[in-house]
Amino acid sequence: MSANIDNSGLSAGLSALGLDLPAAAQQQLLAFRNLLLKWNKTYNLTALRDPEQAIAHHLLDSLAILPQIGAGPLLDVGSGGGLPGIPLAIARPELVVSMVDTVQKKASFLQQVAIELGLKNVTVHHARVEDLRGQYAQISSRAFAELKLFIELTRHLLAPGGRWLAMKGIRPDAEIAALPADIAVEAVLPLQVPGLDAERHLIILKAGS
Repeated sequence: MSANIDNSGLSAGLSALGLDLPAAAQQQLLAFRNLLLKWNKTYNLTALRDPEQAIAHHLLDSLAILPQIGAGPLLDVGSGGGLPGIPLAIARPELVVSMVDTVQKKASFLQQVAIELGLKNVTVHHARVEDLRGQYAQISSRAFAELKLFIELTRHLLAPGGRWLAMKGIRPDAEIAALPADIAVEAVLPLQVPGLDAERHLIILKAGS
């Protein structure tokens, strides 16, 4: 598959999402996709093998939440193959993105991606998130854990006034109902991801006063 075909698919998807990214950022996104599929042969980072599918399932799926990303530092939990952290860092070079994963191989991959793509705004932690320290204005996850556990493991890392951004498939009503009483649901947003025929939702949560 040629780079031109790849780029047109990505460009069309970004346009459908209402996102206008410079050509250099689009090339970085495709370079990240290529690294993901290359390392996947050894490290089992994703079930996908098809380069075109990876554009919709990984790049566009991650970038669908970009309009909801604020200005403060972001922590991406259970980053695995770098989703959504790496695409967000590429699209928003001024955004400080930290990524954490407990698996050494995955953390090594993320570090290599940051080096090869020159992502100065990315920091990678090989650690259990409950052992991490710091304060983050926003904490994201993509299919990391049930909402209640996600909150429990990361509550100490959320800065005052911060938000959790949980990427889910079908609307997780049971998980929402199981949240602690002091957790406020700010929004449950259905996401339309170009080229992806599956439900996607973004759950935005805040800690009550």
